Amino acid sequence: MLIARFTTGEDPRYAVVEGEQGSGFLHVISGDPLFQTVQMTGEKVRFDDAVRLLAPVIPRSKVVAVGKNYADHVAEMATTPGEAPPEEPLLFFKPNTSVIGPGDPIVLPRQSSNVHYEGELAIVIGKLCKDVPAERVNEVVLGYTIANDVTARDLQKSDRQWARAKGFDTFCPLGPYLVLDADATDVRVTTRVNGETKQDGRTSSLIHKIPEIVAYISAAFTLLPGDVILTGTPAGVGPLNAGDRVEVEIEGMGVLSNPVVSRD
Repeated sequence: MLIARFTTGEDPRYAVVEGEQGSGFLHVISGDPLFQTVQMTGEKVRFDDAVRLLAPVIPRSKVVAVGKNYADHVAEMATTPGEAPPEEPLLFFKPNTSVIGPGDPIVLPRQSSNVHYEGELAIVIGKLCKDVPAERVNEVVLGYTIANDVTARDLQKSDRQWARAKGFDTFCPLGPYLVLDADATDVRVTTRVNGETKQDGRTSSLIHKIPEIVAYISAAFTLLPGDVILTGTPAGVGPLNAGDRVEVEIEGMGVLSNPVVSRD
């Protein structure tokens, strides 16, 4: 089931998606699916150009991300030959102010001259939880969405930690949908820039799998409904420039598309 958060010029609402934009419908549901079961209102909105899709979730407290979680990406980012992947998930935060939705521009900051895309699967937490065993992770996961972990690569290197490099406003596009009841253990993750494929991987290649990631994170931090976990990016990361359009596609979850602009 695909859930969209959308507006037609009024307050944001949620809907179950039928078909595709331009030829489908949005079946409006009552309330926020984070806090109540999906219930149809009976209202149907034509899924056309008058509909603006928004980020399917705005994290209530945090975006937690996992770095170096594909072996091929570890290899391409290695500073020494044969660098080993992290034995445990490598965690960092992105502020919720970095979140934007599909179609919103990624703004290149003045402080960086080397901003990269990183297409990723994102986990959306549905329940307040702490110390979740790996075998019960499915009980606290509401669903999945697509993310782009935009990164100022030069600042990541110069700062020697990742808060600024990963945390600029607009550096966490999410969407286009919240996908419920999905099996995300082996889905294809593809990133394109101006139509050219740059990344092509599968979540089955994650070093640390989804249950391990959620269990590990929840052992350190209480997770709240709406918190988002980014699971890592496959090889093929590279630069974005003003005028580019970057698309991240995950099998069965749609395409997250964003233009890239310079800060005025």
